[in-house]
Amino acid sequence: MTVQERFSLAGKKAVVTGATKGIGFEIARVLAEAGADIVAVGRDTAGLGDVKRQVEDHGRRCVPLSVDLADGEAVKRAGAEALEAMGGIDILVNNAGIALNEPLLDATIEKWDMTMAVNLRAPFLFAQALAPQMIERGSGKIVNVSSQTSQLALQDHGAYAASKNGLNALTKTMCIEWAKHNIQCNAVLPTVILTPMGEMVWGRPEKGDPMKAKIPQGRFGSTTEVADVVLFLASKAADMVNGETVLVDGGYTAQ
Repeated sequence: MTVQERFSLAGKKAVVTGATKGIGFEIARVLAEAGADIVAVGRDTAGLGDVKRQVEDHGRRCVPLSVDLADGEAVKRAGAEALEAMGGIDILVNNAGIALNEPLLDATIEKWDMTMAVNLRAPFLFAQALAPQMIERGSGKIVNVSSQTSQLALQDHGAYAASKNGLNALTKTMCIEWAKHNIQCNAVLPTVILTPMGEMVWGRPEKGDPMKAKIPQGRFGSTTEVADVVLFLASKAADMVNGETVLVDGGYTAQ
């Protein structure tokens, strides 16, 4: 098998959550460029149209699903709809996430619960919906987009960090339970990526510059740099990579 064949997703069908912007949009684009058909999950109707056009520009099929990931029953329905629309799913990328940052003493139950619902419960529910047919088929890839913040504490990120650390643990449990069915489950942990959400938190120089100074490469990451790692983990090239938390952090955690 050639290098091109090992990294190809030709004939594969992938679900990408949070696909309407930022990292998720780029993941959908990169996976489509590698040959996958995409179920794009998001709430932004205009954004779903944008990602559909982007995927179709690569000659691949795109099924847009408008889903509120904070609604557990809606997530379950979306999993069933994805299976029905594609006739099976080979790759699940749980990318969607929210950051409602606030000091711990000011944290509200509502924001805490919303963060856990979107960042942790939704990935669990999508995996629960899609894993049975992966098990039946004897193959599958699950990639959970976590965060560098799950490894090192950041001010005002209590709920976010807890949800992402939980996602890391969930990823490892998925591996332990499903590896025997030839399903690989891994997490990608990016540093700051200047998506719209990243820009909101880190875009101001007085906030962003001290953070960049902690990254040996001296800069924030790009969406493509995250998407390419997801592509690797979703491809046959990563068949022996399982239960891993892969940092994309420019060396931040090496110090």
